[in-house]
Amino acid sequence: MWDTLVSPIPSLTCRLIGLRHVDIVAAHLALHNIEMRGGSDTISLALIRCGIPWYPQYEALKHGLIKSRSEVFIGSKLWASDTHADRVLPALKKSLKNLNLEYLDLYLIHWPVTVTQESAFQYPVANKKNIIPFDCKAVWSVMEEAQRSGLVKSIGVSNFSCKKIEDLLAFATIPPAVNQVELSPAWQQKKLIDLCKANGIVVTGYATLGSAGQFWGTDRVVGIQALKDIAKAKGKSVPQVILRWAHQQGVATVVKSYNPQRMQENSDIFDWELSEEECKKISEIPQSRGGKAEGFVSEEGSIKSVEDLWDGEL
Repeated sequence: MWDTLVSPIPSLTCRLIGLRHVDIVAAHLALHNIEMRGGSDTISLALIRCGIPWYPQYEALKHGLIKSRSEVFIGSKLWASDTHADRVLPALKKSLKNLNLEYLDLYLIHWPVTVTQESAFQYPVANKKNIIPFDCKAVWSVMEEAQRSGLVKSIGVSNFSCKKIEDLLAFATIPPAVNQVELSPAWQQKKLIDLCKANGIVVTGYATLGSAGQFWGTDRVVGIQALKDIAKAKGKSVPQVILRWAHQQGVATVVKSYNPQRMQENSDIFDWELSEEECKKISEIPQSRGGKAEGFVSEEGSIKSVEDLWDGEL
């Protein structure tokens, strides 16, 4: 569940159907002009409604659904304007302050990209000259420091290609716990999944349903006829088929919905499975990356092409 807590739906619904993973993205909040002001910000109020029990008011604890902070998994991300060695800890501490939290369960480098402060939280980046080289080794060293200090329980990355994962593993003293990437039946990332599994890295998929309705999203995934045929045959929805497929690939997913019925539906995927034949049909779906992040690419900046950003994994 990512950014759902800022929606007008009763956040208690998340707890009632057992959703405990909150994926908060500072850049998404900034891009949508959601104000964050310590204990009075929108996210903190949503966490109150979710029942994080050290807040003065909470609902889920009252219903016996949440007993301690350890029952909720809260993650956030380091945006490209903070992927500077001297900005990692200040950015993390700001997120903790905004959320009224003592620690995060997971903190990810959002992109293998660095931009200057003049382009903070811009996407696409307006002045492409503000896209500068990303020093992964220096940034990761501070991420490791954050984990050792207890500010975060686990650290990881997002949107890292196979090559970038291999480069990171060559110098990391704490390997990434997670690589969160675009993953769907239309972009299955088998090579990346195999690499991450071999190195103990959990793959988490985003845009697994296509993220229709977002500026980077599309309905191309849920519109695939093979998925519609499987859903009809099994008496399931297309999103359920997709999420079950991802589960059978051994990956986690973060999905977004403001609709309590759909949230429940997305959770009802564990008491049935796809057959080998159905999985084979899904494996035969034509492949292409949906989000190429062209907003970080320019001849004027340090990333000259989408091929450079994704190391040819398109």
